[in-house]
Amino acid sequence: MANVTRSGLLIILSSPSGAGKSTLARRLMDWDPSLNFSVSATTRAPRPSEEDGREYYFRSRDEFEAMVRAGEMLEHAEVFGNLYGSPKGPVETAIKQGRDVIFDIDWQGGQQITNSALKDAVISVFILPPSIAELERRLQTRGQDAADVIAKRMTKSQGEISHWAEYDYVLINDDLDETEGRLKTILSAERLKRSRRPGLVEHVRNLNIEFEEAQK
Repeated sequence: MANVTRSGLLIILSSPSGAGKSTLARRLMDWDPSLNFSVSATTRAPRPSEEDGREYYFRSRDEFEAMVRAGEMLEHAEVFGNLYGSPKGPVETAIKQGRDVIFDIDWQGGQQITNSALKDAVISVFILPPSIAELERRLQTRGQDAADVIAKRMTKSQGEISHWAEYDYVLINDDLDETEGRLKTILSAERLKRSRRPGLVEHVRNLNIEFEEAQK
């Protein structure tokens, strides 16, 4: 089979906290190690298990705001009093090399990327919980946040869910394995779109040359 090149994709996964986007992002990367995860910068303090440059680039507010002023952020937003954003350089490099990048971000960041100069490369997926009760149960059982933080996340979730219709695809995460399978199907199909495979033009041109030579 001929090696037909294609352009890289920006895969945006968004959901209210606890709906499963981070777990699904990790599963996609386990399935396809060629996927790149867009490591966000943040002003929040690292959790005990987190390392700078792995989960996040941990920066002071002054450092983060300096990056924004310098145009080094593809998107950024303030969430629960902390700034979050996606550094632009690594993303642009990946796209030029035909590599796909996964973003685990909220609707504000997704909207900024969708409206950016890289919008043609975007695939956006919103993950919905099966119910609000289940969403709260997941936040409580993962054990990452105090009760007051969970309450704030639950209050914010209604506003986040209201943006579901802005996404290309919407999945209800009632079963993690099934949702993972649907994500793989979406990504596989998007990679095969004609518009994302510029090398097809040259391939078809070569086929036509073969036809012409065969008819001589």
